[in-house]
Amino acid sequence: MDSFDDVTEVLDYPMFVVTTASNGRFAGCLAGFATQISIDPARFLVGLSEKNHTHRVALDASRLVVHLLDAASMDLARLFGERTGDEVDKFASCTWQPGPDGVPVLADAPAWFSGPVHDHRPAGDHTAFVLDVDTAEVRRRSTRLLRLSDVADFDPGHDA
Repeated sequence: MDSFDDVTEVLDYPMFVVTTASNGRFAGCLAGFATQISIDPARFLVGLSEKNHTHRVALDASRLVVHLLDAASMDLARLFGERTGDEVDKFASCTWQPGPDGVPVLADAPAWFSGPVHDHRPAGDHTAFVLDVDTAEVRRRSTRLLRLSDVADFDPGHDA
């Protein structure tokens, strides 16, 4: 009988960059545990690793921004996936502007959406953040979004 690990090796999740802000701090990370969980109201769930700098900032945040990625976004994926906010200011290395509630919106992402944090709860080694989506923008339509298999060779800033 196969294990759950065997099954998850077959999955190829889409990858996102999640940004947030609280108490004068900006944070962002590459995230693969994310999905829409409601149509009406529009809600989206993001899982952030407890080991991650972004997790610590997000716990006090009122809002998250979720950025879609495509092949042209590989530099963003590498920046937010391989570097840790514990050591570097990732936002000094990319182009962004303040979005809703001042949360950074990355200029090079093909699309993004945002919402206030409706709820967050522990979910094993991650925390599940549920967003009430209230803002969205598509800047370019990509034929294929970035997937887990595209970033599998990254050396993460923190273990998941």
